[in-house]
Amino acid sequence: MKLGCHHVEKPWGRTDLPEVFGARAGSVTGEVWFDAADRPLPILVKWLFTSERLSIQVHPDDGQAQAFGGTSGKEECWVVTSAEPGATLGIGTLRPLGSDALRAAVLSGEIEKLMDWKPVRAGDFFFIPAGTVHAIGAGVTLVEVQQNADITYRLYDYGRPRELHLDHGLAVSVARPYADQRSGRLSASPRQELVDCAHFRLWHARGNAVVDVATQDAPCWIIPLTGVVTEDGTAAACGECLYLDRPRTLSASADCTALIAFEGPTP
Repeated sequence: MKLGCHHVEKPWGRTDLPEVFGARAGSVTGEVWFDAADRPLPILVKWLFTSERLSIQVHPDDGQAQAFGGTSGKEECWVVTSAEPGATLGIGTLRPLGSDALRAAVLSGEIEKLMDWKPVRAGDFFFIPAGTVHAIGAGVTLVEVQQNADITYRLYDYGRPRELHLDHGLAVSVARPYADQRSGRLSASPRQELVDCAHFRLWHARGNAVVDVATQDAPCWIIPLTGVVTEDGTAAACGECLYLDRPRTLSASADCTALIAFEGPTP
């Protein structure tokens, strides 16, 4: 099925989304979510569009979230599709910070300078493990594939009048330089595995390889970046997302590039 598309307004969002996302005129859209309203799915697919920096934040793991009354934590992968000159992503801190040092940096605002603001361009990808202190910078469009949990602890928000979550955020933060190997550049190869973690697997594929990767006799999410994918007469292009219980008649146009996600680690 083609998943429903839900627009979320954010203070750091944009009014100039590509037409394929069907944003309401004048709305400041920061996120577009793809989910099934009548069926809870374990993975949530989002597009993010930024005109300003997002808050500096952190997500808990499953055990931490449940200890605080939630249902699950959140790990995610970002795939950058476009970036303005000078755009950055803040991932990890320049040096390790203990809880007391992190609290002091957040309260003083020094955390802005202590974040590792990495220059980015289209084709970069980063896996964000739970506990990673992070922020998305301005001028970035990216696809986020994540555990389906709306749980974020804001540590610092540049003076915006929004709630912060210092106690919970500091309790789960691992403030240190980012060194996760599940990051890099999308390659020109027909298929490329980006992430294999406890909660999801994510691939990038091109042309016929989209079909080869998706046809694993397992439910999958297909997020077209270019071209078209079609299953049983239902077509999806950029700005849409297909969820397939078991791909049967899947086809992809020759110019198709897509992200393909599966639940859980490789069996």
